[in-house]
Amino acid sequence: MKIGVPKEIKNHEYRVGMTPAAVHELCGHGHHVYIEADAGSAIGFGDEDYRKAGARILDDGPAVFAASDLIVKVKEPQPDERALLTPGHTLFTYLHLAPDQEQTDDLVKSGATCIAYETVTDGHGRLPLLAPMSEVAGRMSIQAGAHCLEKSMGGRGVLLGGVPGVSPARVTVIGGGVVGQNAVAMAIGLGAQVTVLDRNMDVLRNLDHLYGNRISTLFSTAATLEEAVTGSDLVIGGVLIPGASAPKLVTRDMISRMPEGSVIVDVAIDQGGCTETSRATTHDAPTYVVEGVVHYCVANMPGGVARTSTLALNNVTLPFIAALANKGPEQAMRDDHHLRNGLNVYQGRVTFREVAEATGYEFTDPESLLGQ
Repeated sequence: MKIGVPKEIKNHEYRVGMTPAAVHELCGHGHHVYIEADAGSAIGFGDEDYRKAGARILDDGPAVFAASDLIVKVKEPQPDERALLTPGHTLFTYLHLAPDQEQTDDLVKSGATCIAYETVTDGHGRLPLLAPMSEVAGRMSIQAGAHCLEKSMGGRGVLLGGVPGVSPARVTVIGGGVVGQNAVAMAIGLGAQVTVLDRNMDVLRNLDHLYGNRISTLFSTAATLEEAVTGSDLVIGGVLIPGASAPKLVTRDMISRMPEGSVIVDVAIDQGGCTETSRATTHDAPTYVVEGVVHYCVANMPGGVARTSTLALNNVTLPFIAALANKGPEQAMRDDHHLRNGLNVYQGRVTFREVAEATGYEFTDPESLLGQ
């Protein structure tokens, strides 16, 4: 198969869809890999590294799309990239379609086969291709939040871990999933006072077992959420409903009652954000202030540590890329229902129920199109 890896063009996005090691693996199976010039150079993967791995370097993105059947990316295709998609393409990347009507419309019109990393599943009900980036984002959320709490950044001027004789910052983590678990670990490591909320008691029990009295765990209700948020220096939004828009759990009223200069890091912003005041920002301009509260809502947070993120992502995507290339997309999805769960758009139809509900399309069961 002909596999293409274009250079990411989203603001300050330096990750790349495939490392030289991944390219070497696929070329060893007889596939042809096309890499856009300088696609990975910003994070130490030079064009010569890709050539040595067996890839052919092409001058620009349009050339990569034109030469390839399978397009492997990191972030959702931007408008210029979506215009290059045809019914003969299979796109494998993060899509986050539920809050993005324009992208959904363009992908439906393209006729391309669009498989989203974030809805591929595994045998334990987890999201294996989302997990490494959630791990990165969860850890980064505490770094970003601690920085935003500095007075020069518009924050309260609070040190996350405090010092002897001075109380540490109060950190509330909404959601005890992968993002939340990693945020909790980092916040505890820095000495913060941590509260985590979730509606799954098993999640709360596991966190309590890990950290004991070093954290407070709360079953999430409107009342407990309001109390925790309004008393926090830093709130981390780590809510996820796979494939669907994030629920707006934190209201503007709650935010208005947070301390002046407190911080919200909304990691759920890829799915629309979990606060009423969230809007996507970029690494160029990562923050804004609403009701006196600093909001950090960068939609591609892991791009800030692009080398680590690329290596972590390739560890989990490579087996699926190999299956798509070795068997062809349709057969690979027939053979693996977990990969099939990643199919969001196919033959001009929306094939993921939550995306269809969020964007107004009729849902089409992918099994009815793929057959067995």
